Amino acid sequence: MNPDVIHSLDSLRILSLDMISYAKSGHPGICLGAAPILYSIYANHLVANPKDPKWPNRDRFVMSPGHASALLYAILFMAGYDVSIDDLVKFRKFGSKTPGHPEYGTTPGVEVTTGVSGEGFANAVGMAMAEKYIQGQLDSILAKQQIIRYNVYCMVSDADLMEGVAHEAAALAGQLALENLIVIYDSNDVTSDGPLKYCDSTDYIKQFINYGWEVDFVQEGNDIREIDRAIERAKMNRKPTFIEIKTTIGRGSVNEGKNVVHGKPLSKEDMANIRKKYNINTNTLEITESAVKVLRKSISYRVDAIYRNWQANFENLKANSKEERLLNLLNFIEYGKLETTFDSNNFKIQNDYSEEIRESNSKIMNIISDRTKFFLGGSADLATSCHTALYKEVPYDKKSRIGRNIHFGVREHAMAAVMNGMALSKLRVYGSTFLSFADNMKPSIRLAAMMNLPLTYIFTHDSIAIGEDGPTHQPIEQLTMLRTIPNLTVLRPCDINEVIGCWDFIINNEAPVALSLSKSEAHILAGTDGSKVKQGAYVVKKENIKIDAVFVSTGIDFTKTYLITEELRAKGFDIRLVSMPSMELFFKQPIEYQREVIPPGTLVITIEAGSPDSWYKIASPGCAFGIDKFGSSGPKEEVEKQLEFDYETLLNKALDRLTNKTETLV
Repeated sequence: MNPDVIHSLDSLRILSLDMISYAKSGHPGICLGAAPILYSIYANHLVANPKDPKWPNRDRFVMSPGHASALLYAILFMAGYDVSIDDLVKFRKFGSKTPGHPEYGTTPGVEVTTGVSGEGFANAVGMAMAEKYIQGQLDSILAKQQIIRYNVYCMVSDADLMEGVAHEAAALAGQLALENLIVIYDSNDVTSDGPLKYCDSTDYIKQFINYGWEVDFVQEGNDIREIDRAIERAKMNRKPTFIEIKTTIGRGSVNEGKNVVHGKPLSKEDMANIRKKYNINTNTLEITESAVKVLRKSISYRVDAIYRNWQANFENLKANSKEERLLNLLNFIEYGKLETTFDSNNFKIQNDYSEEIRESNSKIMNIISDRTKFFLGGSADLATSCHTALYKEVPYDKKSRIGRNIHFGVREHAMAAVMNGMALSKLRVYGSTFLSFADNMKPSIRLAAMMNLPLTYIFTHDSIAIGEDGPTHQPIEQLTMLRTIPNLTVLRPCDINEVIGCWDFIINNEAPVALSLSKSEAHILAGTDGSKVKQGAYVVKKENIKIDAVFVSTGIDFTKTYLITEELRAKGFDIRLVSMPSMELFFKQPIEYQREVIPPGTLVITIEAGSPDSWYKIASPGCAFGIDKFGSSGPKEEVEKQLEFDYETLLNKALDRLTNKTETLV
């Protein structure tokens, strides 16, 4: 190899090690072993402009093994992104641009918060799907357009490939023939606990062939030329490509090839010897100008003209196009904004309206779908049960890149992780399944909440009312679990008015939302108001004179609560009835509004068919009526009675609390 390239590559290795040593924390093994992979990608293949890291037509690079963050930050600095030596000095320090694992929105050039092993792989699949979708929309207007045509590169480790989510996503990518996806496997035969052979002997080359991928193999992972050739071959393929590259963890360390080099800084003696082996004579956290220059020159030589031509082409199209559909696409590409509005005040529903809540949701989704091409999604093989298909749209598949019904298959975890990748391309994506299966999606939902991605998780069959399906399908703790995720808004509407209000919030806010829906029929209830959903809770029916109790409920349980309060009123109790479609939104309101809806010192009774844990901060002591045990298989009425959530039991409990009042916790 060119001596200047060798010096630049080895400087990358040492710089990343220096960061770890200075921070006294990090993962040096992968920095020494996988540096040639990153160097090859950034120097010779990635079409990206470090001075414009959000350029819409850039290639994406996903570092799925986030523990290699020091290596990623070092090459971002060397490539010319807005990452300085001072930022590298602050590696793993509070408030720095260089946190312990890469975080979206914190470091220029970092495309996604990967976090848990396997997530980055699935995120990359989502990014590749999004590129194909947006490209297809443009191609339908402009033949052979060059506005959106990019590749997605993803580096993965043994840990990523041992996680099931990666294989769920890999099977989907193969099925969709995503030729713009190139996954590179840092294959070093070592895990944190020891040799890989103790826990995994999978032939991933054969496995990915079975998934429908093209595969390649590089025996010498220190040879940039061989890595380059493999990537060039991958760019010519008509399927996603999986490249296994054999590397040596901790290459050059006294512990090279051993697990001990994985997760802690090297000794001073080892660092000194490595510097000698790689002939790097700089001080700690210093790098030669020539090492940086050779990489930046290579990037500039490949990318500058492409970038300038793209900008000129894009501006020319914006200035001269008369077609509204194309202008909407260009506006979306530039700003990531929907070209539609949604206002719950524009809907007027008849007072006798009645239907399943999931069906009401389906109708509103399809109205939104008619208004914008950037709203799409699917289900984990449950669209017919969740009622989340877009009626006028075709499936997204390898023949129709502009299909808007995505068949994720029975892959809940991959669905959520793929959605993250698609949302990072600014699409407004939804995914659906039963609420009891939300647990399978938790890691990806958590990461979406960290990144504040505008995703919508549609969870149906959200109560024990699906009696015959039994306890495995009857959600108990899932709503509480979702409510504990920071920055996730959980919405549980009680009728079509509130469903409309939920979508008003979803479309007009860029944030992750979990929408919980019943399959049961819901009559429209007097006093419900979609325009008030954004406040989280509101008074549906006021007391006449002086409040004896405030009843608070959500979703399909609100109908039962409504009837209970009517009977209590007939017995002489003065009741205030409150719908609370979202706890999160309610507690974001000014304290004055919260106290206006639920006055301090009043008896507060909450009713929801699930774990009462999230209601204790609202309900008076002993007044959070919920379910804290698993259900049974049987008719709805019998299951409700067994779980003490039938009408009569709830009514009697409410009467008891009203007769023996306790102080509220609010």
